[in-house]
Amino acid sequence: MTDPNEQFVVVVKEDDAADLRKSLLQTHRIGVLSLPYAISLGGWLSLAIFVLVSSMCYYTGLLIQRCLDADPCIKTYPDIGEYAFGRKGKLVISIFMYLELYLVAVGFLILEGDNLDKLFPSACLKLASVSVQGKQLFILLSALVILPTTWPRNLGILAYVSAGGVLASAVLLGSLLWAGIADTGFHEKGRILDLNGLPTAMGLFFMCFTCHAVFPTISSSMRDSTQFPKVVSISFVLCTINYALMAILGYLMYGEKLESQVTLNLPAGEPYTRIAIYTTLINPITKFALAMSPISGAIEQQLALCRGRMPGKMPSLLIRTLLLCGTVVIALAIPFFAYLMAFVGSFLSVVVSVLFPCVCYLKIHGVSQVRRLELVNILGIVVVGSLVAVIGTYSSLRDIICNR
Repeated sequence: MTDPNEQFVVVVKEDDAADLRKSLLQTHRIGVLSLPYAISLGGWLSLAIFVLVSSMCYYTGLLIQRCLDADPCIKTYPDIGEYAFGRKGKLVISIFMYLELYLVAVGFLILEGDNLDKLFPSACLKLASVSVQGKQLFILLSALVILPTTWPRNLGILAYVSAGGVLASAVLLGSLLWAGIADTGFHEKGRILDLNGLPTAMGLFFMCFTCHAVFPTISSSMRDSTQFPKVVSISFVLCTINYALMAILGYLMYGEKLESQVTLNLPAGEPYTRIAIYTTLINPITKFALAMSPISGAIEQQLALCRGRMPGKMPSLLIRTLLLCGTVVIALAIPFFAYLMAFVGSFLSVVVSVLFPCVCYLKIHGVSQVRRLELVNILGIVVVGSLVAVIGTYSSLRDIICNR
């Protein structure tokens, strides 16, 4: 099975500034739009849990680096799984990574549909006796626009364009602040704590920091990999501050009335609303193909192993088109952005970014060789991660089923 990281990141030897930009790009997630909603579910005290989640993911990121240090032949995340548990370990990690990427791509389409419906609430398309309108129409139109970007095998240009995601986060924060000053104010008090909404909130928190799959590739592309912890530290601090500000501003502005994406709460027709939504819409278009490319590449690699050669141009286009069609079907069937992202965060992100790094580290270095305090920290993270995986996954699936 081909390695998703090799296609998801453009690997070149760069300086520290470039390494930091690349790390920031991967730490920036679409889940940031749902953070105010997550705080509204869990209450103000859930911000402390958000910081805890950030700290846990930062620590497991450092564990990945220590796994890489065990053998210079380890270059990617699946390599860590193979080194620790053999080919089965590599296969399991790859499957979870591919599932996460696929559902994130589904989230991109839902994001497009929700925000375009906010801009054009009365849009409708009639073909013969069939009428398509609202979010469904915009999910289909977005898929048509995105489709050509999934066909090329070389996505180097998109990789560099998508680096604007970090800037987009700052633009969104500025638009939200503008809306609060010019229109809504910051007067909502909110709740202190809501235990019922906490599982879903924690899933959304983890979704914001699920970037570990590409950390090995970033580390191996650095001129001085010993600087990786510093790069990760700066990335997590900056992103945590940015995310927390977004969550606090949104909750102060809209309180319990928050939508699954804070952009949907902004008043229609205002310039800051247009800026925020247009910025939000650009991100999925540039990142969708990057998310899908590792999956299509893995399928093509398996076909090559079976047939003895790589698929030609037409089979490759067919594979990529069918993968996109699958995301459209799921997006139309489950058009609940926050609940889907909570499921991805609780199940896939926790496994990839929390449980796998801990388990692989203990397997590679041996429990007896790990310091007692470090072992306590790792076991504590595993326990918390396991609880979130079970309770959060159940809660998000329940929300999806109940809202259908």
